[in-house]
Amino acid sequence: MADKRLHKSRDRVLSGVCGGIAEYFGWDITIVRVIYALLTVFTAFSGAIVYLILMLVMPEE
Repeated sequence: MADKRLHKSRDRVLSGVCGGIAEYFGWDITIVRVIYALLTVFTAFSGAIVYLILMLVMPEE
């Protein structure tokens, strides 16, 4: 089994959180960013708080 780790991506727009999640699960980065943006808007911008936490917690590559 491959040793997969969740980390920030080098393909980044802001800090690489969405790119890191996309790489971890093998998804398209654009789809993850669009889904994240929609969830942030429809959950009264609580996604921004989650993003800030992940930006601090996720290690660099």
